[in-house]
Amino acid sequence: MIIVLKRDSTQEVVDHVVEKIKSAGLAVHISKGKERTIIGAIGDETLLGQISLEALPGVENVMPILKPYKLVSREFRKEASVLDINGVQIGDAVIQVIAGPCSVESREQLVDCAKKVKAAGASILRGGAFKPRTSPYDFQGLGVEGLKLLREAKKETGLPIISELMDPRDTEVVCEYVDIVQIGARNMQNFRLLTEVGKAKKPVLLKRGLSATIKEFLMSAEYIAAQGNSQIILCERGIRTFETATRNTLDLSAVPVLKEETHLPVFIDPSHAVGRWNLVLPLARAAVAVGADGLMIEVHPDPENALCDGAQSLKPTKFASLMEEVRRVAASIGRTL
Repeated sequence: MIIVLKRDSTQEVVDHVVEKIKSAGLAVHISKGKERTIIGAIGDETLLGQISLEALPGVENVMPILKPYKLVSREFRKEASVLDINGVQIGDAVIQVIAGPCSVESREQLVDCAKKVKAAGASILRGGAFKPRTSPYDFQGLGVEGLKLLREAKKETGLPIISELMDPRDTEVVCEYVDIVQIGARNMQNFRLLTEVGKAKKPVLLKRGLSATIKEFLMSAEYIAAQGNSQIILCERGIRTFETATRNTLDLSAVPVLKEETHLPVFIDPSHAVGRWNLVLPLARAAVAVGADGLMIEVHPDPENALCDGAQSLKPTKFASLMEEVRRVAASIGRTL
């Protein structure tokens, strides 16, 4: 249920409505937009039967939320959400780029890469410390040591950092080091993990699962939002189809669909979508053209010797060229990079 308050509603009015909803046993989520304050009543709406919400002071309108995903829907918040990550604005006219190696391998590798992606225009540094690999014999990441190296790279460059969280038991330590927690495709429906990052109140980048529908994707985001954490970035990274020419099939249509369905910012990860470095550039251009709020690009100073996903990683010089190409596409649709 959405309760829309009048423009001139005071904090006292907001508190009164919130108290009434909570007294009925429902959870409350408040969204303050530029023009209106909206209160979401989440739970069994039949419990509100004894309360005349329309009669409460300051209430302008009361509407049901028809979507199964309540808090992340456009029904709950008409305006696009803009996240502030250490001064980096995500979701506005500026397209942000997350770049860096798939895995943190060494201080030299990471710091060198961080400096070069920043020089090319990246605004956030990525690097995997805990790596989910298909084979148990592949490199699994440096763990906490990798997080420490990410922090060093942040000190060197000033770039906010993002790294993947795989296990609820690691939530506290990962949140201690990173600015954005990444939930990978394999964990999109790990609901215990989603609940924990929701409670942590840390910005989250949630990747779409290999075979997830848009509805399932948004329901996973709802798990995070239901814990009071609305700082969510959605990331399309390719889905599994019958096609074998690329690693996955990038669903570009997901961007405009998500823009209609949710107020959350949407990124695209073309690197994981295709698994081939030479196809990353055209898909990055296409992602910006269809309205993505950002890109996640894998960059490695020496892809041939990378411990993880070298085939899809761009060399820093190629990444700089990509940024120039994408800037032109962004300018053509009235956005900047």
